Order: sequence, then structure tokens, then C-alpha cells
Amino acid sequence: MPEQNIQQKPEFTPEYDGIAPPPRFLLWLVLALFLLILVGGIGSIYVFRSVLLPGQQQRVIDQLPFMRAFMPPTPQGGTLPTAEPANSEISPEDLLSAPLDLPTTTPVPTTQPTEAAAAIQIEPSATPTDPPSPTVTPTLTPTLIPPTEASESAAPDTSQTMNVNQNAIAMPALPASARMFGFTYIKQSWNNCGPANLTMALSYYGWQRDQSYAAQLLKPDREDKNVSPHEMVRFVNEQTDLRAVSRMGGDINMLRQFVAAQIPVIIETGYMPEGYDWLGHYQTVVAYDDLQDVFYLYDSYLGNGGGGEGIAETYTDLDRNWQHFNRTFIVIYHPGREAEVRNILGEHADPMRAAEIALETAQEEARANPRDVYAWFNMGTSYTRLGRYQEAAAAYDKARSEGSLPWRMIWYQFGPFEAYFNTGRYDDVLALVNINLTNGAQYVEETHYWHGRVLEARGDISGARQAFSRALQRNYLYEEARAALDSLNA
Repeated sequence: MPEQNIQQKPEFTPEYDGIAPPPRFLLWLVLALFLLILVGGIGSIYVFRSVLLPGQQQRVIDQLPFMRAFMPPTPQGGTLPTAEPANSEISPEDLLSAPLDLPTTTPVPTTQPTEAAAAIQIEPSATPTDPPSPTVTPTLTPTLIPPTEASESAAPDTSQTMNVNQNAIAMPALPASARMFGFTYIKQSWNNCGPANLTMALSYYGWQRDQSYAAQLLKPDREDKNVSPHEMVRFVNEQTDLRAVSRMGGDINMLRQFVAAQIPVIIETGYMPEGYDWLGHYQTVVAYDDLQDVFYLYDSYLGNGGGGEGIAETYTDLDRNWQHFNRTFIVIYHPGREAEVRNILGEHADPMRAAEIALETAQEEARANPRDVYAWFNMGTSYTRLGRYQEAAAAYDKARSEGSLPWRMIWYQFGPFEAYFNTGRYDDVLALVNINLTNGAQYVEETHYWHGRVLEARGDISGARQAFSRALQRNYLYEEARAALDSLNA
């Protein structure tokens, strides 16, 4: 058979089509760029999560919203870790029925206030007939106070407690609606609702400074998570010629009375804006309307409503959110209206009686709903304010055992630290300190203060000095930490 001439087809090569192959180094270059992008992305996420401060993280999120997905996870369930009640002779049932004059053990002295202890200074010349018109703008002379001059009351000054019966005025019937005009709305900067709301309330009296001025004396560290009511009261009393007072245990009718009297009032509330976990927040009340059962609020985060009339919130919703902070409020007034403010406060003029009223309210709410964690927590706060630390600790135990307190709760309210410390439960204080140190509240100076108190009590003087120094690094105006540190260094 004759051989067939079989022509083999050449293998395909790029040269066959007249195209030169890419240099091998280009392949390596592409691979290197890919790895660089991958490593850079991972590194950027690490820097975002672990290096940037919270305020810097928020600025990144504002520009690149998808970066929120890379934020460190919040505590599981969004709640404060539960705690088993300590062995105590005080049961929850005892707390619900305890009389206000129930004796308690003598508390260990502490200098950390849980509520503004300021009482309104009685002005002998103030009478109900001579208050200035709310439209009069007083002369305000803000001045920076050096760190060594800033101070706050360590305990209630009963010599200045308002005399409820002095200069008593018959309260006029409240109108069905009332509104205050003259506020300048202020959009808060990062984590700045306290200074922003305080500046808004002061603007009613002609205050010209911006929120940054208040912030430098209220939270020198921009990352500080909390400004307490007593700090805001101190700012007004020391930096302006106005007066301010804070009390717990307020109610809806009292808010209406202050608005009708054209006296600014700020409330501290729980808050859960869309896309966020629970937060503490301040709001300024500007109006009410009984026909609709709503208050109108200037909210430094959400805005001032359509046409600047304020954001409407029903009486029920406001009271529910206000309950989260034991219905704490701040009143800012001209000294000439002393008697009128005292009259509106009524029994709340006495800060200790205000705490008793708040306690009674919390007891009623806990009886109605034994699983109301805010009612139990408020009982603890009120008992702490009254110096009844055994009952306070038992109430806080009950609140924490329910397992539904927001995980940021002890960013803002430090009663549990004080109650546990003053009952010798140092491990419980440290447990709360460690929770704060791992959830963002390492920027809250009170966290370090109470850490230092426990270390000092246990004889770790070096550790206590470091803790008090960290507190002062967060807020150099924190007088309790400064006094504690000075005492150790004496």
C-alpha cells in the first residue's frame, strides 16, 4: 500500500497568528498588583477598626457608607451582660414595698455625684411680681475657668435646698398649648448632643457662643461619650449670669408648666435612631399641644421639624424614652425668676425629695410590670441618690438579671459603680469597668475613676494613680479624679 503523504497541522502558537506573547513579567506585575490591592484592603480595614478613633471612623462612614459593615461588632444581643444577684437579705419584693425611711447601713464616703446636687440659691430680693420678661436678653460674660477652679458639689448642699413654701405662688391654669420662640437651632457635631442642646437653650437668652465653646469645658476629649447633667448645670452657673438646676423624677405636667412659663428645659432620654443601637440623648422642649397630646422638641441630631416648629413627639412616647434616665431634666432660668421656678418644681425643689418621688414612681412601674428593667434601674439610681446603697445594689442586680438593659447604659449612668463600691462589691465594679473598657467607654472618664477607686481600696496605689491619671487625660476638669490623685500623692 503506498505511503500516504499526511501533512501534520502545526501546533497553535501565538506566532502562528502573528501575535507576540505578553512578556512574563507583565503576568507577575498583574499578580503583584492584585496582591497589593488585597493586602491594602485588609490593612485599611484593620486601620479603620483598630487604629482610627470613633470620630474618625464616623467621618469615613459619612463618605463611604459601606464601611459601616467593618465596624467592630456590638455586644451580643445589644444588651448589657446579665448578672446573678449577690447574696442579699433584700429581695425584689422588699424593694417594691420598702418605706422611704427604711434604715440602711452607713455608706462608705464617695465624692462622685449621681445627680446634680445643685439646689437653687434662694434670692431674698426675688418676688413673684418682679421677674424679668423672658424676651429680655441678659448680659452674658462667658469666661474659661482654669482646671483648678472648676468644681462640683460632692453631696447635696442642704443649706441651699429650696424652701417649697417660701414665696409660694398660686399656679395659673395651663393653656391648652404653649410655645417658646427665640431658640437658635444647632445641629450637633460628632457625639456632641450635650453641648449642642445646652447652647440651644442658652440661645433663648441671647447666648452667642457656639457648641464648641461649651464642649471644651464639658468634654475636652472629643471622643468622650457622655456629658452628665451636673456638668451642664455647673457650666451655666459658672460661665453665665443665668442659673440652672437638674432634678430626677420629673413628669409631663412639669414640662408643660415650664414651657408655659417660657423657661427653657432640657430632658435626658433614651434614643434609638434608625440604623443605630440604643443611645443616650438630650433634647430641648420648645412647645406642647394638649389637643394633640404632643410636645415639640429641638433635636440636635434629627432637626427642628418643618418650619422650625420642632419635632412632634407624643406625651406617651416622650415619657417612655424619658423613663430610661429616671426622667431627669435641666432647667435654665434668670435669677430673678427664682421664686417662680421654685414654685413649678414644688417638692422637686428639694433634690432629696425629688429622688424619693422618682423612687416612688419606679416602684409603681415595677409593680405594674415586674420585667420593666428601666423601672428597676431607676429604683437603683434613686436609692443611690438617697445614699441607700444596699437597696440600690439589689435594685441594679434585679435590672441586670433581666438581660435587656442596653449595652451603653453605663456609658451615661454610673449609679451601679457607686452602689456596688459602697457595699464593698469591688468585683462587680471591676466587671462593669471591664465591660466599658471593651465597648467604647474607655473614652468615658468615670470608667477610669471607678477603676481607680477599687484599686485604691485594695491597696494597689500605683494602679490607682494610673487609673485616676487616665480619667484626667479624658477630662482634665474632672475634679473627683483630680482630688483622688492629689490625695494619693500627698
